Amino acid sequence: MDSLTQIILGAAVGEAVLGKKVGNKAMLYGAIAGTIPDLDVFASYFTDTVSALYIHRGFTHSILFSLLLAPLFGWIVSKYESYKNFKNWSWLFFWGFITHPILDAHTTWGTQLFWPFNLRLAFKNIFVIDPLYTVPFLVFLILAMRQKRTSKKRKFYNKLGLILSTTYLIATIFLKWIAFNEFESALKKQHIKYTQLDTRPSPLNTILWSANVDTKEAYLLGNYSFFDTKPIKFESYPKNHNLISHLTKDESVKRMIEISEGWYTISKKENHLYFNDLRFGLLSLKSNAQNFVFKYKIELDNYGKVLFTEQPKDNRDGKKLLLELWTRLKGN
Repeated sequence: MDSLTQIILGAAVGEAVLGKKVGNKAMLYGAIAGTIPDLDVFASYFTDTVSALYIHRGFTHSILFSLLLAPLFGWIVSKYESYKNFKNWSWLFFWGFITHPILDAHTTWGTQLFWPFNLRLAFKNIFVIDPLYTVPFLVFLILAMRQKRTSKKRKFYNKLGLILSTTYLIATIFLKWIAFNEFESALKKQHIKYTQLDTRPSPLNTILWSANVDTKEAYLLGNYSFFDTKPIKFESYPKNHNLISHLTKDESVKRMIEISEGWYTISKKENHLYFNDLRFGLLSLKSNAQNFVFKYKIELDNYGKVLFTEQPKDNRDGKKLLLELWTRLKGN
């Protein structure tokens, strides 16, 4: 999830663990704990694109990280704060660390919660930024913050924020199930043969859902809103995997395919090849759009090694997408 949401979750968890004893400091340290796992993004400054992608949401988002680092941070804070209980500080950091990847596991990118095992959990039932999850949570956290640490209202507001956000998160799993069944039914009615169906919510909401469909020669992309009255339409995108058949032994290519979970197409423009990660869709809902959210230029260095360079996004595409989303989620 986005940084603000993780800060709010961490602060609420910190308050639940230690708020009665240390007041708003529990929220402060909880917010810090909720932020720390995402520091793996700095890997992009020290390594290549593919390695940085592979590292992201890896070790720092694992149970092992929480178990190893929580006592260290608990010890550090207990040495400098007037409240000296090492066990309770460690407990705060553990829950601040572990709830971060658990929440991230519900997004499209997912997390390697059981690192070092190569298993990425990605339930894809909530978008990385979802106001319906974050805003009510923030409101109740602020209300709790304004109360005295021993106040019953403080505990009530914080608990209510945690309950509402968790309830909404569980509800999105049910919404995903409904959307999945709608896509499955549409494919059956249209007599489309496929091997795999993958669904995810569109940006900022859980009303409009997107689907990737794996067929023999192409991927089909479709959208479904709970307000739709017409059949679902699917756009076809050729896989073109043959365009990189001569590069598949390269370690970076192997890892990139693994990262994308096989959901990728290869496009060609002006004699340059591009790797398009389909898991995150496009920056447009228009027919035959080509502006993929994550698009990487494929190049060879002087030693014949494959390099991937992420292509910059046009901010205008993002603004247009918001307008298109608002129109589309109201129904086709």
